[in-house]
Amino acid sequence: MTTRDLVVIGASAGGVEALRELLAGLPEDLPAAVLVTLHIPSSGRSALAAVLGRVSALPVRSAEDGMPLTPGTVTVAVPDRHLLVVDGHLSLSRGPRENGHRPAVDVLFRSAARARGPRVVSLVLSGALDDGTAGTIAVRARGGVGLAQDPEEALYASMPLHAAEIGGADHVVPLAGMPALLDRLTREAVDAADVLPPTDLMTTETEMAQLDPGAMDADERPGTPSGFGCPSCHGSLFSITEGGMERYRCRVGHAWSPEALAAEQAQALEGALWMALRGLEERAALSLRMGERAVANGHRHSATAFRRRHDEALRAAGLLRGMLERGTLDGGDVPDDADDVLGDPADRQGA
Repeated sequence: MTTRDLVVIGASAGGVEALRELLAGLPEDLPAAVLVTLHIPSSGRSALAAVLGRVSALPVRSAEDGMPLTPGTVTVAVPDRHLLVVDGHLSLSRGPRENGHRPAVDVLFRSAARARGPRVVSLVLSGALDDGTAGTIAVRARGGVGLAQDPEEALYASMPLHAAEIGGADHVVPLAGMPALLDRLTREAVDAADVLPPTDLMTTETEMAQLDPGAMDADERPGTPSGFGCPSCHGSLFSITEGGMERYRCRVGHAWSPEALAAEQAQALEGALWMALRGLEERAALSLRMGERAVANGHRHSATAFRRRHDEALRAAGLLRGMLERGTLDGGDVPDDADDVLGDPADRQGA
């Protein structure tokens, strides 16, 4: 018999407020290590540890590579590094982004599930889209317990809602009741004897997040060809179905949930529309200039043709401006600050 001695927490937009309230209520003798991944900008320094340390009875520290897992402490992910659990210590990695983020919630949850199995409690707090759902599925598949903040009270309900409905979270609880639940769960004895070992998929994806050469250079990739392209590197995406959720990963390891992929596609499409609009306006301006020159030179036939081309370009440009103004391609109710939790928007370029 053992106990649940590892709590992993994921949050995004609205997550700072939720984390402050949660940590303020945790007892100082909590018999578990607490790891936190908040989607934060990849550049600069994070003040999250200091912010949470002001309200927490538990010591709060920023993650360092190789740190041991220490019960009764809170460790927060640092910018531009995935936070992973490897055996009994922490690992930091600049592995491929998941859902456009590094650090990413699913990377932490998946690695914890692989390393600790039924000794893990996961918690998804406020955030946009569906980050944390795949991780919740992984934790529960290894005998751990999945929790989600009550979406009705979350500043952004999407992440906990998806964790509950698709990830199958075992408990959906308001923040006021979460500290007592975590305290109880981490003191309960659990039997790890009949827990299944990590799947090959879980192992491969965790190793890809660590940039493990064996996983990165393998001929086979998890899943089947999806027909979609990766927004990060434009390579082919492979479809992975796990626990009733379909998600996607490319050859070099960028991973996308359905909601995150749809949001990225919407942004790419909007960018393409702006490029098309620029082209149409330049075409209209050039046609107008050439038409005026044709009139000045007495070339009436050419002038008419240029005028027609000018008018057609302006009509098409007006249609595109209407689509952009209505925001019909914005990917749903994604908040403007979804990637701006503690500072400037995260740099989504690169690996």
